[in-house]
Amino acid sequence: MRLRAVKRALDEIDWPTDAITARPATREELQLIHTPEHIDSILGLNITGIVQLDMDTSVSEHSKEAALKAAGGTIEAVKLVIEGRTKRAFCAVRPPGHHAEADRTMGFCIFNNVAIGAAWALGTGLQRVAIVDWDLHHGNGTQNSFYDTDRVLYISLHQSPFFPGSGAAQEKGTGKGLEYTVNIPMAAGSSDGDFRAAFDEIVIPALANYSPELILISAGFDAHRDDPLGSLYLTTEYFGEMTRAIRNIANEYSKGRIVSVLEGGYNFATLKECVTVHLKELCER
Repeated sequence: MRLRAVKRALDEIDWPTDAITARPATREELQLIHTPEHIDSILGLNITGIVQLDMDTSVSEHSKEAALKAAGGTIEAVKLVIEGRTKRAFCAVRPPGHHAEADRTMGFCIFNNVAIGAAWALGTGLQRVAIVDWDLHHGNGTQNSFYDTDRVLYISLHQSPFFPGSGAAQEKGTGKGLEYTVNIPMAAGSSDGDFRAAFDEIVIPALANYSPELILISAGFDAHRDDPLGSLYLTTEYFGEMTRAIRNIANEYSKGRIVSVLEGGYNFATLKECVTVHLKELCER
């Protein structure tokens, strides 16, 4: 249903871009982030009906293929952007990924799409990749994937306290990664103005100081005021404003290169609206 809402947004506007078909990620690509045991547990799925993998993550007979294509499609988008065939890409993929840990599923997530894309980008020779995660929930899996490296700057704005319980401001990384994890917990009831202040005071200065060669967005739209899962109150228009702010940083420091990867969003009407404003800003120069 979520992808149908996204497709309606794409169908209603004549976007100046082309669609690419996702392909399955390879085992080698998945191992950039995930353990062999976790990969085996997913690749070995042969089920009929619905099976529960953890408290929140249930799968059907088609989930394995979808998860592989979500990760592979993200890699293909990163490849297109790095090779200069497009400046920006949006990955309309399900299932989401930012909760998936190296060794387990979590929170609807099977493989960590954005983390795999970032790791793949580093394998091409890039030295600095930034991930901005504005999903309602903290991306614990993404944070843990890069907690001890300075080659990925991870910035997360998320409702706190809330699922999954991680993402405190004092979680800043370790070793070489110290200060390269930036968590911005947002209290229930936070709205556009609160996020705008966080962007102006923390997000934009951190990105500018880091000078990333590529920016990835964990684009969750469940922080919208009409989404049923949380208690943040962002408007549709503000998702466009955040996108514009990141686009401006990318133009200055990253050759304009952005790859946005769909995460949460559970009100289908507002998801369609948010994706529309997000894509409009991504398509601007």
